[in-house]
Amino acid sequence: METTVESSILLFSLMLIVGVITTKFSSRLGLPSLVLFLFVGMFLNRFIYFENVELTQFIGILALIIILFEGGTQTKWEHIRPVVGSAGILSTAGVLITTLVTGVAAMYILDLSLMEGMLFGAIVGSTDAAAVFSVLGNKNIRMKLTATLEAESGSNDPMAVFLTIAFIELIQVPDSSLWVTVGGFFLQMGLGLLFGLLLGKLSVMVINKIKLDVSGMYPILAMGSAIFTYGLTSFFGGSGFLAVYVMAVFIGNSDLMHRFSIVRFNEGFAWMMQIIMFIFLGLLVFPGQLLDVIWQGILLAIILMFIARPLAVFLSMLFFKYNLKEQLFISWAGLKGAVPIVLATYPIVTGVENSQLIFNAVFFVVLFSALIQGSTLSTLATKLKLTGDTDDFDVTSLEMINLGNTDSEILKLFVTHKSSSVNHSLMEITLPDDTLIIGIVRHENLITPSGNSMIKAGDTLYVLSHKNSREKAKRVLLGEKEKKSKSKEHKELRK
Repeated sequence: METTVESSILLFSLMLIVGVITTKFSSRLGLPSLVLFLFVGMFLNRFIYFENVELTQFIGILALIIILFEGGTQTKWEHIRPVVGSAGILSTAGVLITTLVTGVAAMYILDLSLMEGMLFGAIVGSTDAAAVFSVLGNKNIRMKLTATLEAESGSNDPMAVFLTIAFIELIQVPDSSLWVTVGGFFLQMGLGLLFGLLLGKLSVMVINKIKLDVSGMYPILAMGSAIFTYGLTSFFGGSGFLAVYVMAVFIGNSDLMHRFSIVRFNEGFAWMMQIIMFIFLGLLVFPGQLLDVIWQGILLAIILMFIARPLAVFLSMLFFKYNLKEQLFISWAGLKGAVPIVLATYPIVTGVENSQLIFNAVFFVVLFSALIQGSTLSTLATKLKLTGDTDDFDVTSLEMINLGNTDSEILKLFVTHKSSSVNHSLMEITLPDDTLIIGIVRHENLITPSGNSMIKAGDTLYVLSHKNSREKAKRVLLGEKEKKSKSKEHKELRK
């Protein structure tokens, strides 16, 4: 028994090490890391016989919660607010259109029934948050497009999950009411949004107010809150994935204590879960079975990439201001990843006929999409001239590093041209008594502050402050000078 445990631990460690190393090759090759993780899993299943679909589904759902939480906390509301409408239509109507077109194609190509074909379409209908976040994360693509794709990928999983479960129910219970199903969709989305906002606000309040003896426990508290959000929302019949993403966006755009440690923990933990999830998904796939659907998989992938996705994008964006080049790019950025493969385990678990065929075809489509679209996305953006205008600095960057169990913290503030402190020396700025500027970063250079140091637009300030003085320090350093100058001018005119 000891040998088995030791071998399992050794295998697990190798999975993590190999997974981390493959990320280096992934970035150099311009491929989503998921492709290499899947290949690692497929390679390992030559030596390990693994067919526990239920365990893989559990790991997949848990990993998606963590990935959505990590992506949501780094999503800036001011970036996605202008594209909420278009992203919302893409994540609902767009997924539905993709499902219908791909589903009809799958019915004929895979020789399935209409409902089984629609089930296949629903499974591959959404874009994948992990794939999109990883591919767009280090690319200099226009903020409007990046925000649209990230918001879409973070919010379209609930639609895909709903359609997948709905078609499974229609296959197994043909007499199910369509209107009840549609009503269930709006109920799930509404509860997901409501629980996400409420639990996001509650999580921020708890993290900011509670005093823990060990600062390393705060990231665990935040992650536990995300998992709790999914569980509680799902328990009451809402969309857990939507709730987690909404909750994460709320947390990421709030003044949050221990933000630095929480973000760093989330980033590393999300990568670990991606590695584990994709390797486990790869273990479920037998290359020999993929050969049986190779031409069907290629044909379905082509239809999805060149017909279904573009049609969904063009129809969804009829009433939004996206030019042809932007629509083409968004069409090509419909990356598939873990979500379709995890959803493909649902029919297997519930015993749907032809479920293994659907799973193999879905896996091939995901692999083909990631290899072709993922590796060419950056090149396409350059060819279409959709790169180069993203900001090097985050205008609303606010990072609070709590100093152990003290009541002090280090704030990271970005100074804009509207900030009241611009073009003023430190001697001219009246900060709270317990507040001190300890560093200024300008054009990637660190400036040691002195009384004569001038603050310029574009500077990043590191400020040591008592937590009770945080808001006052922010107002003094970041308050809009234009409003103050107009007020002064008004007083002078009155005199």
